[in-house]
Amino acid sequence: MSSPDISELTSVVLEVERHVADLGWDQPSQVYALADTSELVAREPTLASHIGEVVPGSLTPVEQEPLPAGRLDEVLAGIGWPPEVLGCVLVTELVVLPPSAEQEAPYEEVDIEIWAANHPERQDVRLAVGVTRDGQHASCLRVRGEEELVVDPDLADGLVDGLLATFH
Repeated sequence: MSSPDISELTSVVLEVERHVADLGWDQPSQVYALADTSELVAREPTLASHIGEVVPGSLTPVEQEPLPAGRLDEVLAGIGWPPEVLGCVLVTELVVLPPSAEQEAPYEEVDIEIWAANHPERQDVRLAVGVTRDGQHASCLRVRGEEELVVDPDLADGLVDGLLATFH
């Protein structure tokens, strides 16, 4: 089986982000396994009517159980995938602050989350990051209240690394 190309991964990341966007904001972090569409339909023929035309090399996102509460890096460290999973997509919401806010930040982790959530210059963003088992990655970001979607594979290197580690 060949590896899906990066444009296919980007397309799936955008599809997953749109799906989550349809649910609105304030959603918990969610992970999706990426399956080879042809293999998925061969294993589950009843899905063919939902998927439509099967394009060779295409990926189908499969929503997983909700992620447990906790720090995202620690949660990701507890995830492992069976060999038939070709990749995964994580969608999470984050608070982003301007660089100037760093000097004001409290040192305690619990305090910093409350402080950031109440900061007057905060921006809420939804980040979708996808990786494949062979190391490809894609990501997009949406700022709350804006329609524009920023597509850039290098938006979240730390999350890319954390997701890739779920395949080792």
